[in-house]
Order: sequence, then C-alpha cells, then structure tokens
Amino acid sequence: MSIDPAFLGRREITTADDMERLGFVIGEQLVAGDLLVLTGPLGAGKTTFTRGLAEGLGVRGPVQSPTFVIARTHPSLVGRAPLVHADAYRLGSAAELDDLDVDLAGSVVVIEWGREMAPAIADAWWDIEIERPVGGDEELDDEDLDADAPRVVTIDRVARAPTTLER
Repeated sequence: MSIDPAFLGRREITTADDMERLGFVIGEQLVAGDLLVLTGPLGAGKTTFTRGLAEGLGVRGPVQSPTFVIARTHPSLVGRAPLVHADAYRLGSAAELDDLDVDLAGSVVVIEWGREMAPAIADAWWDIEIERPVGGDEELDDEDLDADAPRVVTIDRVARAPTTLER
C-alpha cells in the first residue's frame, strides 16, 4: 500500500480547499490495488477529499457523490489506475458490495460508508475518518454546519485479522 507513513494519524483541516489538497497529495501516491475507506457524517468532506484524490490520481471527472448510483468509475487520463468511487450507505451487506464486481486489484477504490464491509473484501486498506462539528456544538450555529468549519482527519492503515480457517 502506497500512502507515505507521514500521513498517518490525526490532523486538522480548516477549509474545503485544504481537504481537497490533502486528497490531491494522497492521490498522487496511490496505485492500483489501494483501497481507501472513508467514514464521517453527512457533509464531513468525504466527496471533497475524493475530488482532490481524483485530481492527484489523474482521472476523468467530475467526481460527485455516488450515493444514488452506488459506484462510479473514473478512467485515468494519464496512464495510471482508474478510480472507483463507491458509496456503501445504501448497501445491506458486504455481499452486495462484492456483487458490484469492482476491480479491486486493478483500480484505486474509495468506498464511503464502508468500514464494516471492508474486512469482507480486502486484507488491508486505508481507513480515513473525517470528523466535523454536528448539531448541538455550542460554538457553532446550525446554519453554519456545512460552512468551512474545521474537520479532523484521521488516517490509519488497517489489516484484517485472519479468520480461524486462515490460520
């Protein structure tokens, strides 16, 4: 897996432009077979991050939330791996994700809302959690929840534990 270990851990991202820039720098490093699982509440910046990642990877856009189409494939414009951007929110199980027949080995795959499903489809992945202020935050008015409020991004490398049969 190809993300520089210097990106592991927590960092504060203060604007949408900074979120896109983080995605861009990570996208430049990715290769076919990389799987990234993005977790965070609605409006956290998952698609904004992926838009930057797509630009860094050099794939055709535009990158939009795949919520209603479940998955979109963005072919490379520069001879690198394509990007598959999937949204597992509406899927009931990892089997439904597997039914999409995503080329995990030949693509860079970003799955939003897929944390619980990742162990069923991959042995290792990048787990990226994006936290943002939510309703009830005393320092932020409700109408400002989607504004450029700071986000906290945590990037971890996760490896699936072997099952009893694999040991």
